[in-house]
Amino acid sequence: MSHQGLTAFIVEYIAGRRQSKLDAFEKAKAKRQAAGEEESKLLAERRELELRYETRAWLTDAAGRAGQISLVTHAAKFTHGDSKSSSIFSEATATDGYLSTATVAKPAADAVGNAAALDVAKLLQTEVEGDSLLACLKRGDYAPLAELTENKELLAQWVAGFSRALTTKQPTSHKLAKQVYFPVGEGYHLLNPLFSSSLAQALHTRMVALRFSEESKAIWKARREGQWHPQPLTIFPNLAVMNFGGTKPQNISALNSSRGGRVWLLPATAPQWETQQRPPLTLKTIFGQGPFERSTRQIRRRLVNLLISPGSTRNKRVRQQRDRYIDELIDHLFNLAVDIQREEWACWTQDEKCRLKPHQQLWLDPWRAQTDEGFRAEREKDDWQEAVADDFALWLNSHLQRADLVVGRLEQRVWQTRPLFQRRLREMENVLRSYRHE
Repeated sequence: MSHQGLTAFIVEYIAGRRQSKLDAFEKAKAKRQAAGEEESKLLAERRELELRYETRAWLTDAAGRAGQISLVTHAAKFTHGDSKSSSIFSEATATDGYLSTATVAKPAADAVGNAAALDVAKLLQTEVEGDSLLACLKRGDYAPLAELTENKELLAQWVAGFSRALTTKQPTSHKLAKQVYFPVGEGYHLLNPLFSSSLAQALHTRMVALRFSEESKAIWKARREGQWHPQPLTIFPNLAVMNFGGTKPQNISALNSSRGGRVWLLPATAPQWETQQRPPLTLKTIFGQGPFERSTRQIRRRLVNLLISPGSTRNKRVRQQRDRYIDELIDHLFNLAVDIQREEWACWTQDEKCRLKPHQQLWLDPWRAQTDEGFRAEREKDDWQEAVADDFALWLNSHLQRADLVVGRLEQRVWQTRPLFQRRLREMENVLRSYRHE
């Protein structure tokens, strides 16, 4: 990219700081004149202030102060405001697995250290046209700074000074840090869990956009007026807020200050599962109106909202999310099945009130096979497994069709052959066999 934009930002950033200082000086000047201070002294101070904020002079001073801060992803002071433990900058990356800093595509760098030097951090971190002075320094590109001086020694001084903010110092722990001594060989390895400010910032940015953006306001307006809107409404129920730093969040870190010291916490409570009180004798199918329909209502709603978004069939990420929702439906189904397959309910399908489809009886009443030879013979054919998978696929298709989505035999085959469905069936049968052979 062209470095002119980044260089112009540096000049404008320093000019903005100079103007704010001059404005504050002018406000105080009248009071000082009224108190009898000489005009010449005030003019001299103003001139000194202007010279201090001349571009090259300010950069030289800022480079000298850069060693007072560190640019990090995980900040120690989130654990305790007085902790002297090391903070770290993690550059690990991951494309899948658990949500962590490594899975954030472009984690924001936080700044810790002397709060009076956070203006230097802002200079380094601010992005202009997708680039920043921090990124330039990390890749050894000094052109944005080189355009501001012809003195090579001064340029080297700036680069060396600002680079100290990137320097990884010798890791140290502290009595106020969280510490876990993990046994390794004949000794122990000290683990120092740290809070990820970068991950918190990514979550904060996403939630602000979903809660307070102009598009979000338009979606809420449509909802209040009972009108249709092409984008789904995202709601975060049961949010909690954790505060860091009290009245001085800047003492924790720069990003913490930008968030007002707040970090939103999403609910992580266990799902509330409704235990079956009696076998589903009155149901013709487990996929009818009943516990499975109720427990999956929210998942189905999210799935439909995802699939009706423009371009969803051509978007890889949307397809991946679709598969995750369907796997979640499968997990709910098999959790319910396990709850019904109780040994104490053995032979419940022999009740004359039972209306369940025969192949679903073979699935959900496995203990009947121990006393009913005909039932066991049918169950060992394994034909019922394909029929159950087909029931699930038809049920899912019917809900998607109600939302005016075009699905047919092709989609039905995809849902029916989901690897997770087949794996859950095998796992369930293996568990049942192990119980029967005890």
